[in-house]
Amino acid sequence: MPELPDIVVYIEHLDRLLKGQTLRKIRISSPFVLRSWDPPLETAENRGVVSLRRMGKRIVFCLEDDIFVLIHLMVAGRLRWRPPGAGIPGKVGLAAFDFPAGTLLVTEAGTKKRASLHLARGEPALRKLDPGGLEVLEADLESFSRALHSETHTLKRALSDPRIFSGIGNAFSDEILHAARLSPLRRTDQMGAEETQRLFEAVRGTLSHWTDHLRQEAGSKFPERVTAFRKEMKTHGRYRQPCADCGTPIQRIVYAENETNYCPVCQTGGRILSDRALSRLLKADWPRTVEELEDLYRK
Repeated sequence: MPELPDIVVYIEHLDRLLKGQTLRKIRISSPFVLRSWDPPLETAENRGVVSLRRMGKRIVFCLEDDIFVLIHLMVAGRLRWRPPGAGIPGKVGLAAFDFPAGTLLVTEAGTKKRASLHLARGEPALRKLDPGGLEVLEADLESFSRALHSETHTLKRALSDPRIFSGIGNAFSDEILHAARLSPLRRTDQMGAEETQRLFEAVRGTLSHWTDHLRQEAGSKFPERVTAFRKEMKTHGRYRQPCADCGTPIQRIVYAENETNYCPVCQTGGRILSDRALSRLLKADWPRTVEELEDLYRK
């Protein structure tokens, strides 16, 4: 899922390409992508782009006369910049935004179409679509601590809850928790002042680092390599690969369609966290330490 660093870089390129341009037409190839009906889609057409902004993980086109178009790419959605009038790809194409300078395509890989498109008229209607999470890069430690402790969750869930923190998802929450040396299953109500400050600094440092990294990677070209899995990451997507800091194999917790990656030495004091599917299968034989887990793999 594109998260804050990816969305920021998308917006910077879109702002350069589209600010002042007229949105001539929106073409929809998948009826499921449009999730609002008032104002109608045609309301956005033939209006100039005043600015672009981020709302959580959404990209917001601010058009003339207070009309807003919001794109949420969800897990597999991506943006492609193509020459004017480009066709919408057959299997993965969802929509096309036609401008004089080019066409912005919205695509989504996979069979589950979750990406969405909303229209809103006026700032009050736009605010209703905002999950309301804290913008950490604009916040101080006090407001971060207040948000973190507003509900009792695991750190993994709290970081990726858009109502608590804005723009953080599955990938960067793994990286943040590794940088903070905190277990993904540590509960927010157990966090003391020192750990809260450490997490605050890890959130800001990780998001800033990756925004700069992706900005440099894209350069002057529209970002086409947006992915949740990057070889430079320290934990996310690196199951059983060595931790970049200590060399211990990265472990995971699988739940639903997601997984959490962590280093048992750097984050959990050598303890292997229980994975629901495997622990049910192994029961009493579930390994509790890195050494026991490696012995299991060797059998």
